[in-house]
Amino acid sequence: MKRIARSLLGLFGWLFSLGFTLLIIGGVVGLLLFNHYSKDLPDYTQLANYDPPTITRLYAGDGRLLAEYATEKRVFVPLTAIPKRVIQAFLSAEDKNFYEHEGIDFTGIVRAIRDNIVNYGHGKSLVGGSTITQQVVKNFLLTNEKSIERKIKEAILAMRISHVYSKDKILELYLNEIYLGQGAYGVAAAAQKYFNKSLDELSIEEAALLAAQPKGPALYDPKKNYDAAKARRDWVIDRMHESKYITEQENEAARKTPIALRNRDAAEVAHADFFAEEVRRTLADMYGSDALYEGGLVVKTTLDPQLQAYADAALRKALIEYDRRRGYRGPVTHMAAIGAKLDNWKERLAHIARDHAYQLFDGQKLALVTALDDKKASIIFEDDVQGAIPFALMKWTRRVIADGELGPEIKKPASILKVGDVVMVGPISEEQKKLASDDKKAWDLQQVPEVNGGLVVLDPHTGRVLAMSGGYAYGGTEFNRVTQAKRQPGSSFKPFVYLTGLENGFTPTTIIMDAPVEMTQGAGMPTWKPQNYHDDYLGPTTMRVGLEKSRNAMTVRMAQVIGIDKIMNMGKRVGIYDDSLPRNFSIVLGAAETTLLHLANAYGMIDNGGKRITPSLIERIDDRHGKTIFRRDSRACLQCLVEADALEKLPADAPPPLPPDEREEVLDPRVAYQMTSMLEGVAIRGTGARAHKELGKTVAGKTGTTNDSMDTWFVGFTPDLVAGVFVGYDHPRTLGKKETGASVALPAFIDFMKNALKNKPDTPFRIPPGISLVKVDLHTGIPVSAAPPGDRVIDEAFVTGAPIYIPGVTPAAKEDAGANPENAGTVSSNPSDSKPADLAAPPAMQVPERESPPVVGTGGVILMDGNGFPSSPAGGRGDFLRLATSASLRKSGEGA
Repeated sequence: MKRIARSLLGLFGWLFSLGFTLLIIGGVVGLLLFNHYSKDLPDYTQLANYDPPTITRLYAGDGRLLAEYATEKRVFVPLTAIPKRVIQAFLSAEDKNFYEHEGIDFTGIVRAIRDNIVNYGHGKSLVGGSTITQQVVKNFLLTNEKSIERKIKEAILAMRISHVYSKDKILELYLNEIYLGQGAYGVAAAAQKYFNKSLDELSIEEAALLAAQPKGPALYDPKKNYDAAKARRDWVIDRMHESKYITEQENEAARKTPIALRNRDAAEVAHADFFAEEVRRTLADMYGSDALYEGGLVVKTTLDPQLQAYADAALRKALIEYDRRRGYRGPVTHMAAIGAKLDNWKERLAHIARDHAYQLFDGQKLALVTALDDKKASIIFEDDVQGAIPFALMKWTRRVIADGELGPEIKKPASILKVGDVVMVGPISEEQKKLASDDKKAWDLQQVPEVNGGLVVLDPHTGRVLAMSGGYAYGGTEFNRVTQAKRQPGSSFKPFVYLTGLENGFTPTTIIMDAPVEMTQGAGMPTWKPQNYHDDYLGPTTMRVGLEKSRNAMTVRMAQVIGIDKIMNMGKRVGIYDDSLPRNFSIVLGAAETTLLHLANAYGMIDNGGKRITPSLIERIDDRHGKTIFRRDSRACLQCLVEADALEKLPADAPPPLPPDEREEVLDPRVAYQMTSMLEGVAIRGTGARAHKELGKTVAGKTGTTNDSMDTWFVGFTPDLVAGVFVGYDHPRTLGKKETGASVALPAFIDFMKNALKNKPDTPFRIPPGISLVKVDLHTGIPVSAAPPGDRVIDEAFVTGAPIYIPGVTPAAKEDAGANPENAGTVSSNPSDSKPADLAAPPAMQVPERESPPVVGTGGVILMDGNGFPSSPAGGRGDFLRLATSASLRKSGEGA
């Protein structure tokens, strides 16, 4: 026995020695490994300045979300703002002993091994051994590489940062950094993505679903793997119960609750894709891509979502109406029959519909043509619902065989459709229901327009862009026809030629010869012979009528008198053109290219009385910390800072304090009003007469049509709203012989304004001081006796008081210009007293003598050159001068 005891004792001693030796060797090896892997470890001190990529968000003017931009959709939330329920869910799922271990939970590792062995084959989720601290190390400092080396480095760093940073700091890093599926990083972004809730609104089961995601966001995606996601969520709920974070009743109720995801309601989001993309480009230019996609900017835009909806609908309607006048181009595609019937048509139709979804609006759908007879085309949708396209609604499908020429009438549906065609259809209108005999299954055959365009809406007083529709549909292209399409404005530029004339001696009643005109362009160049649209001429005509009827010949004649340089300067002054504008006389008829935004903004300066505005889509920008880094209106309002005691003493009807008006004056407000009045005439009697007729409100504007009807425009305004429309093909070609700004672009303006002005009182244009209204004959410009305005009698606006202000040429007009009773409305009693007009500094009085013709020149006559246009009194055209008295003008047909 003693020998056995000695032998056992020796064996135990030997084993102890071996174990001790191995322990020493292991320790040495561990130290060597620790020393080896500690050499090239990342610098964990960077965690102290955690500044993660966060979402940049754009908001509309009414506070609704407009767009988000991010490389990682994350909203940083400090730990103190994260509800305990959310924290408890993640601790239960990922690291029960987080606040007890030093970065590595050895007890947890052993427990995880044991639990996984016990649960193996029972369908239960596997338990991991990594702590939250280790996950922070992996996510911030290391990679996802699966290797022993990475695990060793992870353990070393976990222990180190546990001694440097507090547990709360580590947990804050984890909850904001972790990827939780569906593109969401961090708990705040995930709560919004999955449930459209803030963190403090999450229920137990919702917090548990988020805590279930770190183990495998793709595996536990409730949209794709509902059962797996619910099982993992319920496991987290059980762990929360085991940790005594929730009661038994709460546990049972949460487990029984199905997963219910919730997206943002459509009413919570503003829709303006072209507008948002333009803001995105602006932010990238201002701050760079890193700040845009990672900086967490909060951007309040100028967008009015209601006006945007009106603009989108109006533009689409105008494009569709024009496109239907050009006939039907055919189906979206055709499904060829396989065997005796169409095979797998539902899946094929659904696939085609997904590809074209971005082009479908207002209830439009794709359908398959299944049968044809003389009265209808039978169709079916991917949900098996059947319908029909009545032949009575297909008459518009006559094809255009030449420019503006329609082909033969369609005799039956089979003339344009085939069985197997995939067609676009839309709900029928009330008018169409009459043609369809009230067939409840009736649909309208439609197509995506080939033509495109843009519509922009601005506040004329601030330059704030309220709405921007850059095309028919955003999904097919990001090209914005409001800001990126540079096209010829045509006659919509004429108001700025006439403005230059008003600054340089012309009045709205100045007589200008409307007759054929030609100009030499230089040696070897053909003679330029601009013509009126209908190639007809009115003879001597007032400047106002020339603009209202958009007479090209009159515009060119006036421009010859003024000089091309002054007109070019006007175009640059109001921001339509920049310094690269070529010196070409054809610009007076709108031949130089510009964008719709620049042109509409220039009209806004006419509308607001001549104050400079800059189009702006951004109202304010705050950084991720809430500090305002940009503000559109940076003016100081010292009167707004009122002490509480002083505020209580203010009368209830006291006007609110306003910051000073620091806008630069680019036009004399009196001249701006004269042009406003003339453009109002365009909308009442001229090429845009349909605007006033259909709207019944105070409105002004101008049509524009370029050569061969390549581009069509209408830019118009009310006292407080400017809207511009452009329509044309992206690859320029004619819109048709009879298509003009009035027929193509103006309808979009009218439809927009009908909605924008609905239920709003009519407001007249504001008349500045220094304007005298005189009743004149519309066609002769001669003052008439006091009589109510009619077809021939209008109230014409004339400048009185101080000389007209021209930036850089004459001093600014006084605020009370024309207010002096001694000056306002004063008229010379003798027509011969009229003096030559100085084109650089026009006379103070523009009001014409009653029964006398308006003058540009001396002695009550109009100086004209050999071509019959008003000439400068300076004598520069002396070789061609002839005198035309007022009597001869009337004899030549004026007013006939």
